[in-house]
Amino acid sequence: MADTSTQSFETCFHVHMVSDSTGETLMEVMRASVAQFEGTNPLEHLYALVRSTRQMDRVLKEIESYPGIVMYTVVNTELRRQLETHCANIGIPAIAVLDPMLATLSSYLGTPVASRAGAQRGLDAEYYGRIDALNYAMAHDDGAGEHYEMADIILLGVSRTSKTPTSIYLAHRGYRAANIPLVPNVEVPTHIFDLDGPVIVGLTASPERIVQIRRNRLLSLHEDRDTEYVDDFSVREEILYAKRLYAKHGLPSIDVTRRSIEETAAKIINMLNERKNRS
Repeated sequence: MADTSTQSFETCFHVHMVSDSTGETLMEVMRASVAQFEGTNPLEHLYALVRSTRQMDRVLKEIESYPGIVMYTVVNTELRRQLETHCANIGIPAIAVLDPMLATLSSYLGTPVASRAGAQRGLDAEYYGRIDALNYAMAHDDGAGEHYEMADIILLGVSRTSKTPTSIYLAHRGYRAANIPLVPNVEVPTHIFDLDGPVIVGLTASPERIVQIRRNRLLSLHEDRDTEYVDDFSVREEILYAKRLYAKHGLPSIDVTRRSIEETAAKIINMLNERKNRS
């Protein structure tokens, strides 16, 4: 007979997430909470944009069919009461995940809560701007794309100088960022240096740091051969080429060796703002 004393079993349970908005907040809170409990496997049911009694009726039928825990972010008083009453009647716990935070903020600020569905996801111009910037960054990653005149920022750098993550972070801040790799014997599109709009920034790092990151990258791909990609001399030549290019075109550069992505992005944003102020 097999020994089952060391076998582990997952606890499966239904989690119903009811939101009058997109439900992203609920999903993040639920997953972060469940992650604290080993051996659990939540069966997720997400109901987004629930803003009418008819929609809530359908949700309640689903909850009753698959009993579990209910988490919700619903601001409409009648819909909340409908959900809470039904859950209480059938003995299912219902958690208003934002209520403690909202109550504390309201007390501290001395301001009542604005009962607006999806207020945290207000689809204003700033929100759409961030989405547009993210799409732009993805389309102009690692030398892809061609509409560099539409960029706010263009990042240059040899491989493994954090160009992509910095571009994505800048996009989340609402800035259109393109990035172009500096590869030996590969021409950089020279017309970018004649553009008036974008701020062009060169990224660099110590050779030791670049080699370390590249070796780790190759190991993750189960590749351990020594190539020019991780050769100390070759990497130093790449970095020297990049620095000469920056100097030739009078580009500002940032050493990212000991900088976080956030710090690098903050410095770039400051450069952009300084140029705007001079203009």
